[in-house]
Amino acid sequence: MKRLISAIVVMLGSATLTLPAQTSELTTLRAIHALNNDEAEKAIPVSFPATVTYCRAYARTLFVQDGDVAIFVLISPDTKVMPGDRVMVRGHTRRSFRPVVVGENITVVGHAGLPAPIPSNYQELIHAEHDSMRVTVHGVVRAADMLSTENATSTYLQMLADDGTIDAIVENQDTSLLSKLLDVEVEVTGVAAGKFDNKMQQTGVQLHVVSMDDVKILKPATSNPWALPATPMDTIIRGYRVHDLTERIRVHGTITFYQPGSAVALQDGTQSLWIMTQTRDKLRVGDLANATGFPGVRDGFLVLTSGEIQDSHIYAPIEPLPSDWDKLALGGNTHIGHVYDLVSVEGVVVTETREAAQDEYVITSDGHLLTAIVRRSDAPGAPTEMKQVPLGSKVRVSGVCVLDDSNPFNGAVPFDILLRTFDDIEVIGKPSVMSTRNLILAVSLLLVVVIAVGAWGWTLRSKVHKQTGTLATMAQFEQRRSLILEKINGSDPLAEILEEISALVSSLLGEAPSWCRMAGGATLGKRPPELTGLRVVEMEIAGGHKGAPLGALSVALPASEPASEPETRALKVGARLAALAIETRRLYSDLRRRSEFDLLTDVPNRFAMEKFMDARIEEARQTAGLLGLIYIDLDKFKPINDQYGHHVGDLFLQDVAARMKRQLRGGDMLARLGGDEFAVLVSVVHTRAEVEDIVHRLEHCFDDAFVVEGYLLHGGASIGIALYPENGTTKDSLLNAADAAMYVVKNERKLREKETADNEAVKKI
Repeated sequence: MKRLISAIVVMLGSATLTLPAQTSELTTLRAIHALNNDEAEKAIPVSFPATVTYCRAYARTLFVQDGDVAIFVLISPDTKVMPGDRVMVRGHTRRSFRPVVVGENITVVGHAGLPAPIPSNYQELIHAEHDSMRVTVHGVVRAADMLSTENATSTYLQMLADDGTIDAIVENQDTSLLSKLLDVEVEVTGVAAGKFDNKMQQTGVQLHVVSMDDVKILKPATSNPWALPATPMDTIIRGYRVHDLTERIRVHGTITFYQPGSAVALQDGTQSLWIMTQTRDKLRVGDLANATGFPGVRDGFLVLTSGEIQDSHIYAPIEPLPSDWDKLALGGNTHIGHVYDLVSVEGVVVTETREAAQDEYVITSDGHLLTAIVRRSDAPGAPTEMKQVPLGSKVRVSGVCVLDDSNPFNGAVPFDILLRTFDDIEVIGKPSVMSTRNLILAVSLLLVVVIAVGAWGWTLRSKVHKQTGTLATMAQFEQRRSLILEKINGSDPLAEILEEISALVSSLLGEAPSWCRMAGGATLGKRPPELTGLRVVEMEIAGGHKGAPLGALSVALPASEPASEPETRALKVGARLAALAIETRRLYSDLRRRSEFDLLTDVPNRFAMEKFMDARIEEARQTAGLLGLIYIDLDKFKPINDQYGHHVGDLFLQDVAARMKRQLRGGDMLARLGGDEFAVLVSVVHTRAEVEDIVHRLEHCFDDAFVVEGYLLHGGASIGIALYPENGTTKDSLLNAADAAMYVVKNERKLREKETADNEAVKKI
């Protein structure tokens, strides 16, 4: 529902309701419907009669129809019309997916009733043959849910039609109807519209339905979905069926990214496409190429699956589009999305990480974090070492923009930049000398100077006493601000720092009560229980570059005192210090998680495991307890990587980690040590048999195949056990013992496989 409302508003969000200067007015809907987008962009004035088929005023959404033509109208939230009303629409045209109207005045002139719906199907809707028209479709309900926004609640239906899926948004708040609709064959009448991605490319179809009266049940479900027998979670793939009639298509563009065995990105002007392919041919980034495959939608974006690439060997490179964080993260809100486009972004490197299959540079740009990724290749001549960039360097990274699995129309969404080679990260500025530490030293030096001047000032005659007092106050302020900066740079709790900042503002304004209100709702500082007779002055704590406010800093002053410049200056100083403290803590928390968790599998890494082991070993030493360590080495992982590519290999590792994690108890810890090696620390154990029971569960979790990108992958693992203190009393000795036990298991398995193969060979002879 949010994607629907936002998609419409995004197409037209920057439109204003001012009358354009053009005078050649269009007076029929048919004349407007005949325009193309280039003509509609000229903001031609319109005044025409039509019938309302759907209206949602708070979302600025109105559909009108006149005979066999219809159009979308962007309206003001206070518009009062009903379906079936005959209205006079005045406004002007503008471009969108197709030409639309920005309504300046909507006047009801009568009531004509709703026009008869046109029978339609998925193919006609996906080709936009009945765009904005009132239609009727048939389908089977696959999902029925309630969707809520700040203004209304409605029902979302996902229907399976003959050739695809059709969504329907129904104005209905009765939740009792939902469970009765699953697997029911229905006839739905509503206004046809499209679903769009970050670049305003159509990714599906949906209907806007006035009420549940427009949803007619044609055939009830054959069984109650809630009475079906329970299926084990790891066997649900057995119920998967596909009858795919998707047509093969061909596209043309310049190769902007290539990961052998996984994906290719093509770009043609402002259009770009992600192509999923198994090809490992020698393709050159920058060449013109043809691609053929089957259209699909992944995470709400258009993609080409089962792709094959034909390189023309004509070099026609595309220059990266200079961009910034706002344009890439907020593309859906500015109808200029850049997903899968070749772009460049500038920022400062804060950390760099070498992962199992890729190298990552974490960059802060416009006060926000993004990740630039270089996928490692096993091709001959590929770099084996990560390019080292001094932390704090200003860089320009160029690559393909890839958004996370998020709805871009809901606001800012995380994104990564996929670099082609290490040459795509260019150092354009050395690390700044204006670090926090240097700033603190500078402030401290200034403080010493101020104190010295103050001490010298006390020796002056009475004519400079007033100046001396001012300098002493300034010295005290600089000292307190310096202490706050030290705490921000240290590990003091954020709440304590914000309370210190509130106290600093209070001291600057004659000990007037001051407090800080966080965006999450917490209030810190000294807020009077009663504000009667007080004048409250509040200043917003700005977040990053055009980011959401982090909170507000307030001070309560006597109502009899007029507003003054000192109170504004004091609040500005406090708000800046508070913003620095909050943003620093957020950055520290993000970096700490990246240092302790494996970013691919989302389980703790070796560093976190060893830290956890030290703590548990110390506890076991104090209580004379036992610990169990399980060392896991995946079998057949390299063939999977070699045959299907690193992308499938990464997804396989994620599924393996998730499946193994489900076999553990609440206090057990699974960690990825690197590559295809994992470990489990069993912190609560009484006998070796308990650890062996967990090992059996881990071994059996590989019995069923893994389904990754449509492939059935079979895996296994060699597992070794070590106990504290029986096999070691330190983390290193325990890891070595478990590793050695794992290799014994691996070698025994290889011997058994060889003996089996030899016996089979003898039988054939």
